[in-house]
Amino acid sequence: MTAHTTPAATARLGRRPGTNTTRQAILAAARARFAADGFTATTIRRVASDAGVDASLVMQFFRSKNELFAAVMSVPADALTRFSAAFEGAEDGLGERVVRAFLEVWEEDVRSSEPLMAILRGAIANEQANEQLRGFLQDRLLVDALASRSADDDLALRVGVVSSMLVGLVVGRGVVGVPTLTGAEREQLIALVGPAVQSVLVPMRADGRGTEAAR
Repeated sequence: MTAHTTPAATARLGRRPGTNTTRQAILAAARARFAADGFTATTIRRVASDAGVDASLVMQFFRSKNELFAAVMSVPADALTRFSAAFEGAEDGLGERVVRAFLEVWEEDVRSSEPLMAILRGAIANEQANEQLRGFLQDRLLVDALASRSADDDLALRVGVVSSMLVGLVVGRGVVGVPTLTGAEREQLIALVGPAVQSVLVPMRADGRGTEAAR
């Protein structure tokens, strides 16, 4: 009896039409897998299966899981622009604008949310992801955005506190899955967390005025 190969099996085992198409398919599969499972639980075989290719083909493009992970940790430039734009405009409402932009970047656009979730989940087990997360949160976003607004001695500390607050919100909502957070509407969270972020970003003077307003 002649063995017949199904079209699905042929597609899974065969080489994709073009090198760039294959590479992009692998990256897309890896990005989703790292975001869902984290660095440790993700395997080359799982990524290959998700992409519909042989594991050996994945290794031809990326020589190790570390190299594959590095390749998917690319956050679109417009995500940085959208977040930085939150710091433009009046001081009033800054906290809510920052929280809204942060949640949109992490949850709304899959092009930015999957790399960021991959970084977040991988940060525990992968030093490269840890460094990437620190850079995204502090050096590339908050410090740059705040530096032009407030140059006081507490800037680094305030940025660190806000970073922790926002990451904690994303972890509780997207990683741990705290029911009260996952069930909340985004605008509800923005309204609740925004004033807290505002109080850290725009510390009040004794006369009740913000530092920017006092200038």
